[in-house]
Amino acid sequence: MRLKRWFRLSRGVVMPSFPWVANKLIAEHDVVQMHIPLLESWLVTLLGRRQHKGVVCTHHGDLVMPAGPFDQFVQSTVTFIMRQALQQAAAITIHTQDYADQSPFLNAFRDKLTYVLPPVSIPQPDQQRVQSWRAELGLQDNKLIGFAGRFVEEKGFDYLLKAIPLVLERIPNAKFVYAGEVNVVYESFYDKWRHLVERNQDHLVMLGLLSDPQKVADFYGMCDVLALPSRTDCFPMVQVEAMLSGTPAVATDIPGMRVPIKLTGMGKLVPPRDEHALADGLVEVLSNRSHYLRSREQVEAVFDLSKTVDTYEGLMQRLANRGKTDG
Repeated sequence: MRLKRWFRLSRGVVMPSFPWVANKLIAEHDVVQMHIPLLESWLVTLLGRRQHKGVVCTHHGDLVMPAGPFDQFVQSTVTFIMRQALQQAAAITIHTQDYADQSPFLNAFRDKLTYVLPPVSIPQPDQQRVQSWRAELGLQDNKLIGFAGRFVEEKGFDYLLKAIPLVLERIPNAKFVYAGEVNVVYESFYDKWRHLVERNQDHLVMLGLLSDPQKVADFYGMCDVLALPSRTDCFPMVQVEAMLSGTPAVATDIPGMRVPIKLTGMGKLVPPRDEHALADGLVEVLSNRSHYLRSREQVEAVFDLSKTVDTYEGLMQRLANRGKTDG
């Protein structure tokens, strides 16, 4: 259900009708699941408790904003609001214990945490379309390093841009292929590093935002390795999507981010905020790619969609039953 928004406030949007619509929907259901960070999180838990409905908060990562005074004010304010919400919530789900153990924000709520890997589903890459796409882009003879996501500070794409010449010294036919939006309205991070984009433009291919699931799968299938140079990242879904598409990853060794590679062995971890280490990792995986490959069945055995659904279903059922008893 899409609500009309009046304006954007940093990463969030202001929707005046939200409280009334949320209250109505909560009344019609047995359990509420809320995804945070969310500006209205405290309101949702208050409405849920008033109607004796269990609220599950699915935490997608601590709010980490850029260093400017306004962004830091937003971070402090929303973090305070979310802390009040989690105190009122019946349960909290987080993708990995690894991230939770390193999160000061979640430390006070350890007794409410349920660890459940996220549901990841993506089609098989269409190899004929993959080869046609490579030919269309003139990339048949290149080693392709993919990266995807919002072009914002936390994703660390500036380190990848700095790593490009370091990779090219050892793999001259490497190309870097980006899928995503660069004009993020709440950050001017791309503009800050535009000079590196322009300096490396002969080695960069910008595909824009891909919304069709098959196109996304073909993007991963087209790449020889996926780069994830994030400064902070609770659990990037793109990493598992790439693995399910047959593409290993090079990711920074930070809480949450490192879990898929540790569980599957399908890639290499490198120190964060270090373009030299990132370049070394990319060269290593490209040079010994077969060592890092796993079958789709092996990846699916780790990221078992049915197990994830069953865990959520069991949690929801317990909260629904508790709500009926409390009522």
